[in-house]
Amino acid sequence: MSFASSQSFASNEHRATLVGRAAEMHELHDALRNVRDKGRARTVTILGAAGIGKTRLVRDFLSKMRGPHDRAPRVFRGSARAVDAEFGIFARILRARFGLVDGMDPEAAMAQLRSQVTTVLGDTNVGDICYFLGKLVGLDFPPSPLIHAVEAAPGEGTSGASLLRRAIVKRFLEADAGANGSSGPASGGSSGGFSGGPGGRAPIVLVFDDLHHAHDASLDLLSYLIDHLQAPILVLCMARPEILARRDTWFSHGSGRHHWMELAPLSEADAQSAMNDLLSPSGDDPARPELVEAACNLAGGNPALLDQMVRIFLDMGVLEAEDELAEEERWRIHVDKLEDVRLPLTVEDAVQARIAALAPAERDLLERAATMGAVFWLGGLLAIHRLEQPTPEFWAAGDSEEILAMRQVLRDLTERDYILKLPDSTFPHDEEYVFKHNLEREALVKLIPPLTARRYHAQLADWLSFKAQVHAHEETMGMLARHREAAGAPSQAAAAFLEAGDVARAQYANSKAVEYYALGLSLLSGAGIEANPDQRIFGLHHYGDVLQALGRNEDALSAFREMLTRAHRLDLRARGGAAHGRIGRLYRDTGQLDEAKRHLDTALALFAESEDERGIASTVDDIGKLHFLRGDYHRALEYTGRALAMRRQIGDRRSIALSLNNLGKVYQDSGQFTRALECFEQALQIRREIGDLVGVVISLNDLGMVAEEQHDDHRALPLYHEAYEVAKGIADRNRMALVLTNLGKTLNRVGEVEKAIFYLKQAEELADELGDKVGLAEAVRGLGRAYLARREYTKARECMLRAMEMFTEVQNKVEVGIALRALAEVSAEGSAGGEWQENARAYVLQSIEVFEEIGNDVELARSCRAYAAMLHLAAKAEGDPNLAAEADSYARRAEEIFEKLNIRAFGIDPDAFFASRQQGS
Repeated sequence: MSFASSQSFASNEHRATLVGRAAEMHELHDALRNVRDKGRARTVTILGAAGIGKTRLVRDFLSKMRGPHDRAPRVFRGSARAVDAEFGIFARILRARFGLVDGMDPEAAMAQLRSQVTTVLGDTNVGDICYFLGKLVGLDFPPSPLIHAVEAAPGEGTSGASLLRRAIVKRFLEADAGANGSSGPASGGSSGGFSGGPGGRAPIVLVFDDLHHAHDASLDLLSYLIDHLQAPILVLCMARPEILARRDTWFSHGSGRHHWMELAPLSEADAQSAMNDLLSPSGDDPARPELVEAACNLAGGNPALLDQMVRIFLDMGVLEAEDELAEEERWRIHVDKLEDVRLPLTVEDAVQARIAALAPAERDLLERAATMGAVFWLGGLLAIHRLEQPTPEFWAAGDSEEILAMRQVLRDLTERDYILKLPDSTFPHDEEYVFKHNLEREALVKLIPPLTARRYHAQLADWLSFKAQVHAHEETMGMLARHREAAGAPSQAAAAFLEAGDVARAQYANSKAVEYYALGLSLLSGAGIEANPDQRIFGLHHYGDVLQALGRNEDALSAFREMLTRAHRLDLRARGGAAHGRIGRLYRDTGQLDEAKRHLDTALALFAESEDERGIASTVDDIGKLHFLRGDYHRALEYTGRALAMRRQIGDRRSIALSLNNLGKVYQDSGQFTRALECFEQALQIRREIGDLVGVVISLNDLGMVAEEQHDDHRALPLYHEAYEVAKGIADRNRMALVLTNLGKTLNRVGEVEKAIFYLKQAEELADELGDKVGLAEAVRGLGRAYLARREYTKARECMLRAMEMFTEVQNKVEVGIALRALAEVSAEGSAGGEWQENARAYVLQSIEVFEEIGNDVELARSCRAYAAMLHLAAKAEGDPNLAAEADSYARRAEEIFEKLNIRAFGIDPDAFFASRQQGS
């Protein structure tokens, strides 16, 4: 239900508060509460005529689900269409669940689906499950012998394949909602294993809209799920009453767990309240009550019709603006014209009535505007208009008659509430407009013949391509790409999508970049398109980078491997080195250090053969980071120092600052804080001088972290504050989230817990919006420590479990190990012996196993020390000499590792790395 405010037809239009649906809203909240508390599925079906407010009710309910103390449910929505595939509505819900965007490369989409199914089910043998889920979303996984047998088997009624599909969808949804999970340490390493039940992962909400349009196969599958789901899942179904003509037993499904409501028209009082709000610009006009009564009688309590009626009153002269230039709009009512108004009975009729009221020239102009989208420009309209006009012999300067005529039509349409002129235009010296009502725009688009539409799109793409501002913003580049695609020029569209991805990536809008790269690469893979191979290889390179930044490591690996394949076929050794380097970085960052070394060594050899000095320096630096993660500080300093020397010789100051930063991290972790500060300060100075503001944020953040290591939190705080202000100034939301996390953790350590939670929640929201799973996990882990400081042990444990689940999902083994250790510390502190004390020790042992597996000696020693401390406490409490002996053993192991690392770290003379520090800086 959508009401406008008292100035609904002015420039500050907004949706009014939902009225008349308090009982229905309470029932929805009660259903969600039941799902949360009991961990069982519930279904609510909402019936109602078109425009009665079904979608508005659910939208408001979903917006209010996130409370300050609630785990926010995950919501996946699908809407059926009048002409739909068998499982069209399920396809939309599952594509939303798996993050599959339109135009995504099928191989990448299949890899992403398989990765997520494996994560949810905790089992790598998921071929049959992926086959059926893939069929639902339009992906063709290879069938197994079992599937061949099932599909070939004769059957009566419901086939074996249909039964298997039902069971698989049910099993996946239940596992995804955590129905079979566990919160104990024995659950294994998958993300699904560390959640579950009413106290674990948040419930899932599945929204099925316009169900009356759904295919019978979809309704059959949904009926089965309503009957059989056993998990914390809330199913919301919205449909017109026609659904009951097709399924008269619909409400019998789900037994006592299925409730339904039919939205009635608004009561007379609610309808009058809504209409009075819509007519508030008429003030105390004595004719207003008569107009309210007429509208309410004809609308019959349908809120969408009330909204449309005001527009029709304005069109027909029943309402007239007193002063077009007044700041606050005021209307005069002409009741005598009311008898000439024929009000529509449906929303569709209202839209058609508005379009029918247009003169031919007005409709023609709006059709062309609708081709551009919800937003359009006078210049674009002129470009389409001139497609059919002869070119004058002499092009006169200034505004032509055709421009003046268009402006007059646009003014008239603005006054009649079809469009709105925006105060500023994206393109200088042009005029920008927006459609006030999207339903009208969609109806206009349907009136344009397909061949005419293609000509319009082609002309608009050519017009946009000459706008300098288009290439500076991902939104406008995306607009250009879509016009190219709609014009039937896939190769040009692909190039534009890839450029849009590059722009989004440069602005750290990684989620948008992924979407654009996927669309561009998909078009390049289309039949018959011969693209520049470098364009495809660079696209895959950048696509993999942003996927990795978002924590989608399997998808990133797939992109880098395709890049490697294409480079190898063409014998492009430098490009192959870049692909191996990216694969090596990915393995390194996910804790697979042996695999990382093999790829980085290969990258180094290929760059050397190609005499690519920048590639060599970059790879040497990456190998230095690899040794750093292994705790081999001697070799880390050696390689990072070599990379720094090479980059100084090349003279690339941005890369010099990067190597200094990496060198500083080695010194920091090996306890050489003076040298670390020296590196970070040099990097900061270079980055300030060359205007690398992103680098400035990184260096300030690193200086803050050194101050933390030196237990000087009060020095760290102003560094983090400055870093945040710089990041905010350049709208680098990724770095803002990182710095807010560090700021919150530092405030927690100095005892300002409330401020800490405030900043950490901001970081959590930012990282969640950006899709940065690693950053989100870091923020959630910080929140866990803050809740621990407030002695809110349950919340603290929940946060640590969430963080560990997210690190597991992105396959970052180092962070999983650290998260296990942090969870152990929280569990130990929040328990008084018993189960959680045992869990705490089990978590630390898992952490030790992780670091042993990946060979990270630094973190291994820290986990051994934490485990020894826990055992000492337990031995003292229980008087158990065996526990005391085991504690001493782990303590000795930790000290031996630290002693070995310290000898490595301090047993060399690193002064050589700084001998030429003034050179090139």
